[in-house]
Amino acid sequence: MHILLVEDDAELGGAIKHALEHQSYAVTWLRDGREALEALRGDPVDLVLLDLGLPGKDGLEVLAEARRAGVKTPVLVMTARDALEMRIRGLDLGADDYLVKPFHLGELAARIRSLTRRTQGLADNLVEVGGLRLNLATAEVEFRGERVTLTRREFALLRVLMERAGRIVRRETLENSVYGLDTIVERNAIEVQVHWLRRKLSPEVIHTVRGIGYMIPREPQ
Repeated sequence: MHILLVEDDAELGGAIKHALEHQSYAVTWLRDGREALEALRGDPVDLVLLDLGLPGKDGLEVLAEARRAGVKTPVLVMTARDALEMRIRGLDLGADDYLVKPFHLGELAARIRSLTRRTQGLADNLVEVGGLRLNLATAEVEFRGERVTLTRREFALLRVLMERAGRIVRRETLENSVYGLDTIVERNAIEVQVHWLRRKLSPEVIHTVRGIGYMIPREPQ
């Protein structure tokens, strides 16, 4: 899952980025409102964590302009502005959730999981495809009833493919979701991750669509 973090506070932004990457999210961190709006209009992300007090362009302006431009990405607003009127305005402009600073990183992670479930129509934190079972809250994976230990990036890659089961996921999308936009990715990085996933699970779990990307079929393997 690729998250766009927009936060100008270096200490808080660094803590959030570190915590989310530890939970297998790919995080692109921006500190300027104008850069954030440009990013939202460009390559798609799965979720936006948006501060309001930003240099360049205020967070509410970023949110309003992004929604007017047709950006439908879920947005979780993070702000020290606790006034009821401000929260109402943010929600009316298109925010999907609101978190008032200071907050615990555990609560932020729970809100992210909640938004993910809502967006994907999930009732809980479990994603199941065929013999695969993935727990979003604990980052645990089971295959045919047995626990499988994955690296952070292997988990992130498997998560993207399982959440889009039955559909081809382009290689570029996988790179962005696993590594983020601000990481230099080696040419065969995704192929290497897929190779290790197949070794830990089963060769037939992930299908290669040559020249395009990969997919996990919906039917049991």
